[in-house]
Amino acid sequence: MLLGVDTGGTFTDFVVIDQGQLRVHKVLSTPECPEQAILQGIEQLGLTPNIREGDIAIVHGSTVATNAALERKGVTTLYVTNRGLADLLSIGRQTRAELYNLTPAAPEPPVEPALCVEVGARLAANGERLEPLTSDDIERLQSAIAQHRPQAVAINLLYSFLDDGDEIALQQACPEKIFVSRSSFVLPEYGEYERGIATWLNAYLGPKVQGYLQRLAQGISPCPLGVMQSSGGTIDAQQAGNRAVNLLLSGPAGGLAAAQFIARQRGGDGPPEPLLTFDMGGTSTDVAMIIDQLQLTNQGRLGPYPVAVPMVDMHTIGAGGGSIAQVDAGGLLHVDPESAGAHPGPACYGKGGTQVTVTDANAYLGRLRPEYFLGGAMPLDQSAAEQAIAQLAADLKLPALQTALGVIRLANEHMVAALRVISVQRGHNPADFRLCCFGGAGGLHVCALAEELNMSRAMVPIHGGVLSALGMLVAPRERQLSRSWQKPSTDCDTAGLLDALTQLAVQGRQELEREGVSPEEIEQEDSLDVRYLGQSFAINIPYHARVDISEAFHQAHEHRYGHRLAIPVEVVNLRVRVKTQAHAIELPTLNTGAAEPIDQCDLPQLGSTQIFQRNQLGAGQTIAGPALIVEQVSTTLVAKGWTLRVDPVGNLLLDR
Repeated sequence: MLLGVDTGGTFTDFVVIDQGQLRVHKVLSTPECPEQAILQGIEQLGLTPNIREGDIAIVHGSTVATNAALERKGVTTLYVTNRGLADLLSIGRQTRAELYNLTPAAPEPPVEPALCVEVGARLAANGERLEPLTSDDIERLQSAIAQHRPQAVAINLLYSFLDDGDEIALQQACPEKIFVSRSSFVLPEYGEYERGIATWLNAYLGPKVQGYLQRLAQGISPCPLGVMQSSGGTIDAQQAGNRAVNLLLSGPAGGLAAAQFIARQRGGDGPPEPLLTFDMGGTSTDVAMIIDQLQLTNQGRLGPYPVAVPMVDMHTIGAGGGSIAQVDAGGLLHVDPESAGAHPGPACYGKGGTQVTVTDANAYLGRLRPEYFLGGAMPLDQSAAEQAIAQLAADLKLPALQTALGVIRLANEHMVAALRVISVQRGHNPADFRLCCFGGAGGLHVCALAEELNMSRAMVPIHGGVLSALGMLVAPRERQLSRSWQKPSTDCDTAGLLDALTQLAVQGRQELEREGVSPEEIEQEDSLDVRYLGQSFAINIPYHARVDISEAFHQAHEHRYGHRLAIPVEVVNLRVRVKTQAHAIELPTLNTGAAEPIDQCDLPQLGSTQIFQRNQLGAGQTIAGPALIVEQVSTTLVAKGWTLRVDPVGNLLLDR
């Protein structure tokens, strides 16, 4: 039996696959102790006896690392670096968040100066020893540990990716009970600032992630526990505790893995349809692009921090179902990144919330039906939503209906802008893609977003309200490994590159084998980060023995930027992905047929609208909008001018 669990800011989602049958479930999250919601959902699903027998393989997407980083609630961490570089993480790249603000507020430094420890141990760029690591350096570190009693230590020495001996010696000098993160393990690449931030984040978050995963593993023992990584592959929970920085996009990566899985299933033997995705939950919306493979980046960010470890390339905004609508001092309406969360939640949840959220606006407009919300298991307080909208309308001096529509339109504009960032700004026309929405709130907005982007195709995947949880089960077990290389392409011989890539893959293969993967099941994908000589940024290109590095890079550069340059090319980093195939899952097919509407309502701006129960729809059924498709975990609005068609497994295909 397989169980995928995605912990979000508002809901914790579950997908169970047992002998080909698929079940879904949702419970309200418990942010202060996320494992409580997971254990509660397991009990409500009736799986506790199976847990005790060890009959379930569980894969989990966790927000613990993400929330701790954004809220600055990590552990006390010492930062160890070379002499003269204690301010490195505070200085960063010297870029200003507000370019024209002459009196910007000083940002909070990642590490307090008192917690920075400087040592010798200096290497040159070619690996030559300039200054040794001395016993005085070791004593200085141990004295700082005794004085500050940190829970974690981050070690980031210059050029440690060429020789990690000094970092290992410093790690061995730390007490065993302290969590130690060293840059030569976390990110063995050039770029001392990005490498330093990744190493510090890994240490700052590591003990919290380790503790949480240990508590969860104890609660589900003896069942095995896997964790989704930011790159879209899973890792055993015991190893995940040492790689907290690789879990920052754990939940959103699950949704993309499932979207990729569905696109490939729909494509059959042909190429999968390219997708623009948006995952609209209660707190935020994540947008991304899938062209055959998940698009990865090593230039991601989380809040103010660059995160240079491989992660799915997505753009995140603070616009979700729980986003709060407010009136500013000038009398203008805003839909803010601030969310009502799970407690108190939107006003219509009836848990004490009084501020208008996007969910309240949808409830006021009748697009969320109280009698069908969460399958009727969670009643909506329609009067509370109406009271909240009425108060906001009074503040704006507008009619209540116009106010509710304005909240929806503002939320849509935020999401459209994000979708343009991930597509138009990267040289892609949204009209060439199908818009794929998931998350509990996405289906209510998908048609409006597609229209704004001049798109004529959309899709609401089967179980879209819990798609990230499904993605946990269809993602491969994998490791992403890298190391700096920095050689002109003319100096890179094929045999030397392939040998270096093979050596790089050894660590990842060993880790997968410790998870029980046989060597014959492990696949290896090699790639190179390449740039024009003197450039700051590189493009990643796939690599094998027959690849002409320079020509492949020129083509990739011309596709992305519209031109190529007649200057030398250099290889910057080597990258290896080792993986094994995911669980072989086939989504059950539907019977053909045409379900009758279960209800009808009259909605503002839409008029007479039929309501259908999604689990009653038959394969091949078509429905002309306007219509509402209700299900246990989500609601889809088929707008006027759109037609819905149900594919064989139950995905809702929308055409304009």
